[in-house]
Amino acid sequence: MPLRPAGLTAPLRRLSSALVPVVALLSLSLPAVAAPEDDLPVAEIQSFAEVFERIKRAYVEEVDDATLLRNATRGMLSELDPHSTYLDAEAYQSLRESTEGEFGGVGIEVGKRDGQLTVITPIDDTPASRAGLQAQDMILRIDDTPTEGLSLQEAVELMRGEPGTTLRMTIMRQGEDAPRSVEIEREIIRTQSVRHERLAPGYGYLRISQFQSRTGEQVLEALEALAEDAPLEGLVLDLRNNPGGVLQAAVDVADAFLDSGLIVYTEGRLADSAMRFSAGSQTAAPTVPLVVLINGGSASAAEIVAGALQDQRRGVVMGTESFGKGSVQQIMPLGDGEALKLTTALYFTPDGRSIQAQGIVPDVEVVRGRLEIAEGNGMRVREADLEGHLTGNGEGDARDELSARLRDDYQLGEALNLLKALNVLRQRDAPVTEAREPAE
Repeated sequence: MPLRPAGLTAPLRRLSSALVPVVALLSLSLPAVAAPEDDLPVAEIQSFAEVFERIKRAYVEEVDDATLLRNATRGMLSELDPHSTYLDAEAYQSLRESTEGEFGGVGIEVGKRDGQLTVITPIDDTPASRAGLQAQDMILRIDDTPTEGLSLQEAVELMRGEPGTTLRMTIMRQGEDAPRSVEIEREIIRTQSVRHERLAPGYGYLRISQFQSRTGEQVLEALEALAEDAPLEGLVLDLRNNPGGVLQAAVDVADAFLDSGLIVYTEGRLADSAMRFSAGSQTAAPTVPLVVLINGGSASAAEIVAGALQDQRRGVVMGTESFGKGSVQQIMPLGDGEALKLTTALYFTPDGRSIQAQGIVPDVEVVRGRLEIAEGNGMRVREADLEGHLTGNGEGDARDELSARLRDDYQLGEALNLLKALNVLRQRDAPVTEAREPAE
């Protein structure tokens, strides 16, 4: 016997009473906006109420009202864009932990492309990076759970867990014919967002793995440490596989290299979504020649920094096109430890370029690769290759280690070569002072 449409009065009354506190809470949480021209769509609300009632009455298992409304909220947000989501208490806590730089899991940033769960980047020195996961890897399964239909938050919850437990992921990599299975042991992820080292005398390397609350301070400390022995003649700022993070941290990092001008601005429907961030006059490294490395795993805050330095002609951006995540999410607490992460604006570079779905195009495109020395006629023998050769000043081991690293990381090697070339050109363009005979 077919079901007849249920009367709508009771469902609407029940739904109305359930929605009143939600509407009241949102009215307190959100800034005031212009009133819509039309009232609430009664027909659509009636349809929603009927679905709500039929699930309550006919679904194979009993579902309470709170669960149904929470699931409706998740669905409403998931259909907006990949980054808007409802955060329950556990998810909200996880978000705060990752922002502060410590959480339990495998150390991976994920997003969705064409509906497929995809690796944005593995975080440096984490189980995910050591297991060989790469940006653009598609995640097909997490343990025994297919990722199709999972929200981003559900996927993150599956990947996080107790340290020492094992996670199995099935991934599909571009250019490969079949999926591969990867086992990763969870750890407490304590991410150090900034590290630095010298590539050569006068040339520094600054790596930012993600933007956390203290990243700006750490960059200033790293620049001071690099300049301790001698002034820097060039710096590589490595933002590859950086998934982004805190907006203010990105502004602080760009400000370390800029002494004036716009860094980034945002535009949205709400009045407080229109923001502009400019550089201050006090700058840590305003004149050091700079090469910025980006790739397809550079997203959000990393793209803000790269775009600002590119538009301000402050440095040369090198690598491959970035991810293109140029939307702004606000975290809106809802009470009981829950929150709403809602996309409210878009980022724009100083020249007015939208980052969203377009990314930052490098000034010099260099794909990642490994430098191989061809056998046969291309092989060269140097003094250092001869058995029993004399060493000079004990620098051989360090030089060999650096050479191997630059050979394994072609982009980094090209960045260093470009910095050296820029310094050669700068020295040639410097004014020459003519020598004069001393006066008698």
